[in-house]
Amino acid sequence: MNESPDLMKRIQFCFPKLSKGQKMIAQYIMDNYDKAAFMTAAKLGGKVGVSESTVVRFANVLNFEGYPQMQQELQKIIRTRLTTVQRIEMTSNYSNEENILKKVLKADIDNLRITMDDIDFKVFEEAVNSIIEAKHIYIVALRSSRALADFLAFYLNLIRGNIHVATHSISDIFEILFRVNKEDLVIGMGFPRYASKTIEALDYAKSQGAKVLAITDSLLSPLASYSDYTLIARSNMESFVDSLVAPLSLLNALIVAVGMREKDTVFTSFERLEDVWEKYQVYSYKVKDK
Repeated sequence: MNESPDLMKRIQFCFPKLSKGQKMIAQYIMDNYDKAAFMTAAKLGGKVGVSESTVVRFANVLNFEGYPQMQQELQKIIRTRLTTVQRIEMTSNYSNEENILKKVLKADIDNLRITMDDIDFKVFEEAVNSIIEAKHIYIVALRSSRALADFLAFYLNLIRGNIHVATHSISDIFEILFRVNKEDLVIGMGFPRYASKTIEALDYAKSQGAKVLAITDSLLSPLASYSDYTLIARSNMESFVDSLVAPLSLLNALIVAVGMREKDTVFTSFERLEDVWEKYQVYSYKVKDK
């Protein structure tokens, strides 16, 4: 099934034709979506007072292959709505440090696997081309996504220069972007909960004719609405902390791909840099002879 723009609207649309038990499930989900999204079919049925099979049939009525597909869709949608307090409550089943370690690592592994399986290589290739061809590159990312922007900007600046970063102050985004034009590329990065200023920045970039590359978690992301190219990296995490493992891995791939396409330029740049690093002992400190 394709991603639904809003599962809650689908439930409301189907509500009149549901059985009594299915209506109880629907009502519970609409009232407690933040809790229902992470319940098993058996647990949800027990909470509502219906059988597990009734929950599965409810998912089928909504045109899902099974309950897991409906649950995944609900999780995608509610992640954009959860407050930080609600996300903290989701970690209540992290019983001890060992459990936390295993659950977090597993979630990150799952995000990497899904990202690798779902990535559109054609879009990835177009993104690489756009980075190489752009006269100037502007990177816009706020809040936790700032770490991703700093990482990408550091390496792209070594490879090609003309990199501008808008991450540290909401007020200066448009001062940085105001010269953007059709020869430039704006890279916007954002994950639930999406920063409104990032979205506004991409809207401005599009209005000035610039190409826009969005790196986000879903085609339903508001960033995707303003992008010419959208690369999806999963960031699911049952926690108040955003998972940036898959997005960072995707950036690694972009940097390496751009570097390989510009291999001669990169080689020359790093030769010069190695001389500078050695002269000023950037990576090691040698005690001078007395």
